[in-house]
Amino acid sequence: MMSPTAILIHVNDIESGLSWYKKAFPAAQERVVDGFRYLDVDGFHIEIVWADAKVPAGKAGAVLYWSVASLADEMERFLVLGSTVYRGPIQIENGLGMCQVTDPFGNLIGLRGPYSAS
Repeated sequence: MMSPTAILIHVNDIESGLSWYKKAFPAAQERVVDGFRYLDVDGFHIEIVWADAKVPAGKAGAVLYWSVASLADEMERFLVLGSTVYRGPIQIENGLGMCQVTDPFGNLIGLRGPYSAS
């Protein structure tokens, strides 16, 4: 069986990246292994790494969606952190909605949860 274990978030400033993602994911615990710092969210790793010529920061490629208790509340919380809404929100199945918000480095974070378009 396969299951996701980590996401690499490419940034141009590791300290700023760790600081912002700690605020964005307040349940995350910072861990250090052999000098490498990352955030642990219930066993899932958010690994803040240097953007480079091979993998720059920004809006290109896959977007990981996080399950949230209220899409509207989380969108508002991310806006307070300086995010902008990049796509959505849109209503999807079973009373859920989804959207994408930005981080300060140009990457996208997907949010998915209960939502009413009214």
